[in-house]
Amino acid sequence: MTDTLSEAVHDVMADAAARAIRPRYQHLAAADIIEKASDDLVTIADRESEAILAEGLARILPEAAIVGEEAAFADPSIMARLGSDLCWIIDPLDGTNNFAHGRAPFGILVALAQGGETIGGWIYDVLSGRFCHARIGEGAYLNGERLTARPTGQNPAIAAISVVFADPVRRAALMDHIAPHYHLVDIPRCAAEQYPRLATGVNDVSLFERTLAWDHAAGVLFLNEAGGKAARFDGTPYRVDEDRRGLIGASSPALWDELAARMAEI
Repeated sequence: MTDTLSEAVHDVMADAAARAIRPRYQHLAAADIIEKASDDLVTIADRESEAILAEGLARILPEAAIVGEEAAFADPSIMARLGSDLCWIIDPLDGTNNFAHGRAPFGILVALAQGGETIGGWIYDVLSGRFCHARIGEGAYLNGERLTARPTGQNPAIAAISVVFADPVRRAALMDHIAPHYHLVDIPRCAAEQYPRLATGVNDVSLFERTLAWDHAAGVLFLNEAGGKAARFDGTPYRVDEDRRGLIGASSPALWDELAARMAEI
């Protein structure tokens, strides 16, 4: 993959942000927000952004299949495309709950997968324009500069633990056996913010229960290419074509190992 590809993806993401998302920030009408499920919202901005992204990405690589979050919600059979030879994966508005309530953070996530493995990832912050991207085997970049992940240096380490999608028993186990070893901070409810936090010295570790491809494919690649580590609880790589739960992200392999060992005990 080339810088030309990342530039093209950036331009498509910026276009979707400018046309579909920013004009509606803090200006949504009640009819513009729909509850897909409990605590899971979609807005008119999500849908319009996905249409713009799908059209633009199809122009860049016409041979690639497309899996968008909202299209897959409407037709779950679309998920089968995740194992395609080439597949664009789109989260048109990550952090929708934040956006719908008129607050940051929120962003756009795009990934490119080949045979179920993520080979490119792009993360765009709609309000600031921060652009993170990574290419498999070629490193991670923040606003065009090569990035090396770094821990916070705090003791205890700073953890953002997502229990939104954990059942009550699991939630209690995490709070009882994992939380006491870390300084807990609120999760941003936005993967487009959480993964950059892990790579830039803001957070040390994160736990995720639900690991849908559009939420995690870009961020996992970005963190790993930056020299941090994101993987399943058992250490196996994250793949977009696997329907599994559970993922650890950490700013260093050592911090990942420490949290994984604790997770293995619960």
